[in-house]
Amino acid sequence: MWLTWRAAMESALYGEKGFYLRERPSGHFRTSVGASGVFAEAVLRELLEVDELLGRPPEVHLVDVGAGEGVLAARVAELAPAALRPRLRVTAVDLAPRPPRLPEEIAWSAACPEEVCGLVVANEWLDNVPLDVAERTTDGFRLVLVDPATGEERLGDAPAEADLAWLARWWPTRAAGERAEIGRSRDDAWAEVVVRLARGRAVAVDYAHSADGRPPYGTLAGYRDGALVAPVPDGSCDITAHVALDACAAAGERAGAVTTALTTQREALRALGVTGARPPLDLARTDPRGYLQALARASQEAELVDPGGLGGFGWLVQERR
Repeated sequence: MWLTWRAAMESALYGEKGFYLRERPSGHFRTSVGASGVFAEAVLRELLEVDELLGRPPEVHLVDVGAGEGVLAARVAELAPAALRPRLRVTAVDLAPRPPRLPEEIAWSAACPEEVCGLVVANEWLDNVPLDVAERTTDGFRLVLVDPATGEERLGDAPAEADLAWLARWWPTRAAGERAEIGRSRDDAWAEVVVRLARGRAVAVDYAHSADGRPPYGTLAGYRDGALVAPVPDGSCDITAHVALDACAAAGERAGAVTTALTTQREALRALGVTGARPPLDLARTDPRGYLQALARASQEAELVDPGGLGGFGWLVQERR
């Protein structure tokens, strides 16, 4: 059975026996959320900034899209200052069943709330939104088809006109044999988030690339048990591809975003006070225990802002007011 990559990913990740409905992400790959509680602290600072920007409304929302096990939502809710908690409404969005230990005050939903006033965070969500893959031939683009059982590929028909238009705008290719990952489905998914943002800020954090540096053969990959594996869409592994965040940004603007910022996690977190700076050595003499605690935190921060690792993630930040 030959499927487009988008159809194969949809079934492999979210079908009846899909990877994300059966597995917990923490068992297969490391994310910023799992790496350190410092990430949740930074998200809380972002939320407090948004709350101030909105004039401290009667209710302020935090929506975690692609929540996985709900760790980020739970940590931010736990860390929230007492003055904020009566107004804070937290929703974790995921297609998987609700985790059994998630605090009762956190809502669990398969879709983003219809109207959000506050902060939406989509951390490593867009890279798992299914998409089609196309290959340039001497006669133009052809869709890449895949056998879900083996991962074997062959070429199919030409992409739809809307996808060809997306490729022409967002993924320039030069030679036969080059591949492109058609991100129009990610654009639509992100636009749906922005549309539901009545007032506030939406942040997408993901592996990303831009139009002036698309990888000529794509980024499709599989992960299982913490290791990179062949992307066979049989439901046995995560299937992911990096995100054209610049295209998502344009889609967000069409959906009503009035401000847009594209940056890296390193720069975004440094602006939120996460620097990875080591504590002064004098502290080791005056407060050895405090020095060790500060050193451990600096190590956690350094991992989050490492430009060769998590710090290299792209951040797309858009607002509606």
